[in-house]
Amino acid sequence: IQRGYDFTSVINWFAERSDLVLLLFDGYKLDISDEFKGAIQSLRGHEDKVRIVLNKCDQINQQQLMRVYGALMWSLGKVIPTPEVNRVYLGSFWPKYKTPVGTVYEDNIDLLISEQRDLLRDLRSIPKNAALRRVNEIVKRARQARVHAHIIGHLRSELPSMFGKNKKAKAMLDDLPAEFRKIQVKYNLPPGDFPNPEAFKKDLEAFKIADFNKFSQRLIANADEALASDFPRLMQKFPTSNNQAGNFGFPDSGSSSQDETTPSARFSEKQRTPAPGVHVPYPPPYSAMAASTSTSRNPFGEDTDGNPGILRFRTLFDGNCDPKSKVVSADSARNVLSQSGLPTELLREVWTIADWDSRGELDQVQFEVAMRICERLKAHEPLDASKASVFAELGLLNRFHG
Repeated sequence: IQRGYDFTSVINWFAERSDLVLLLFDGYKLDISDEFKGAIQSLRGHEDKVRIVLNKCDQINQQQLMRVYGALMWSLGKVIPTPEVNRVYLGSFWPKYKTPVGTVYEDNIDLLISEQRDLLRDLRSIPKNAALRRVNEIVKRARQARVHAHIIGHLRSELPSMFGKNKKAKAMLDDLPAEFRKIQVKYNLPPGDFPNPEAFKKDLEAFKIADFNKFSQRLIANADEALASDFPRLMQKFPTSNNQAGNFGFPDSGSSSQDETTPSARFSEKQRTPAPGVHVPYPPPYSAMAASTSTSRNPFGEDTDGNPGILRFRTLFDGNCDPKSKVVSADSARNVLSQSGLPTELLREVWTIADWDSRGELDQVQFEVAMRICERLKAHEPLDASKASVFAELGLLNRFHG
């Protein structure tokens, strides 16, 4: 059964409009089919968006993983002709309602956790880099428009003034790469800005070159000025670095010079950095959110009173979260957690546990963790015991954090 559309063209269309492209491979299945090869090759020109994920790495041991990684890099080297080494993330990402099949090896636990953290960090940087990518796309279009104007102007200027215009136009179209080289040398244009000769020829055959407008040096000068001055000036308005996640949290209770009720009093990155050997909770693989014996597709089980995994603070979360992003900001979380009456130093520890990915905001599960820990702390339960109990109730004690 064949597709009813051009698959590679569709892939290219989506790649042009995407901020990130993930190519997934299974650790025990590295075959690249002809269709997948064509899809990868259709991403040419968007190599900076491509990330490669080697999935289900917990199904192979350390020695096999080394061989699989080398085989994958060798296979990709034949399909993606770039001098740069492709970034490959290792991980194990299972659907919520499934548990890993086969033997699960624990040789690479630390490596997989680090790789998963890097991948999530890369994914979370997409919104922050979206505006910058848009500006780069405008710059790319401006450079292509400038080259397009030079091509049309050159082809029109080569036509005879009286007779033989169609014959000359056909001759130039038949040897379009040679014409491109003339234009490149004459105007000192980068070769990467030129279109594909075959595709450009096919589009140009539908028009008469003699009917195009004359070359306008004034418009080219405007484009050059925009590329040389306007766009660099616009790029300078973008922040050069992202805010650190450590800038979010609760004020230092030991500081007397700051008002503890203001969100400007933050705890430092050093306070958020765990000591060697101290376990910091981290989002588990998707399969860890569901109990291995449960058949429910809800990662927290069915919504019954007897289920300890019910999100009991959903109403409070909905009342304080951003309606679009569905996360609770640091300031909102600070106000809610402060109502527990717990000491600020203790609340800082609660925040560190709940904000396990250092984003400076809490999603619904993280908010539930923070509220449950505070509830147990108010009942005079130790922090470590509260954390362990809450993570067990919510099914967050997975094979990585058993």
